[in-house]
Amino acid sequence: MLLSDPHQPLSEVLQEIAETPSERISLNELSARFGGRALGALLLVFGILCLLPLPPGATTIFGLPLLLLAPQLLVGLRAPWLPQTLRHRAVEMDQVRPNLPRVIRWLRRIESVSRPRLTFLFGPVGQRLIGLVCTVLAVVLILPIPLGNLLPAASVSVLALALIQRDGILALIGYGAALASASVLVLAASIVIKAFQGLMALLSAA
Repeated sequence: MLLSDPHQPLSEVLQEIAETPSERISLNELSARFGGRALGALLLVFGILCLLPLPPGATTIFGLPLLLLAPQLLVGLRAPWLPQTLRHRAVEMDQVRPNLPRVIRWLRRIESVSRPRLTFLFGPVGQRLIGLVCTVLAVVLILPIPLGNLLPAASVSVLALALIQRDGILALIGYGAALASASVLVLAASIVIKAFQGLMALLSAA
């Protein structure tokens, strides 16, 4: 298996993965492909997978690896640790390959304008903050909330890409998306609670 050049754009690594004839690719293989960027890259991959139009329940399945990986960033690990049972779990390429060209085009556009900036946001404290935010978002992603996973998945994806690119502007955008996710979820929860209270009031008055 070829390891990626640390300076090779992530979009090129994904292009090579898309062109791989294998029907499945294991998490261990993905991690090896991404080399020293594996932790951020795996967060990005699973964040993007949660954005794709996949069968119902897919965000719960792909959110679980995020819930394993994000805390590792929070505690300061530089490389992902995967339990033996997950190392050989595979992603079915026929499910994701049709969407990869669009993802790769999106990444290339961002890579063309992205560069290291505001790098103080990626010091030890900054990386742990990204890990904390992504952990909270991963918890949201494993919940079966209809259409409630798009913003959290986008937030994780942007923060992971910011980490890989060392791009502080992207990180700020990711934090903004995370705050927007929290606002939407709080608003939705408030509406549900008020609706439930209204229903209970009607039932008690009947």
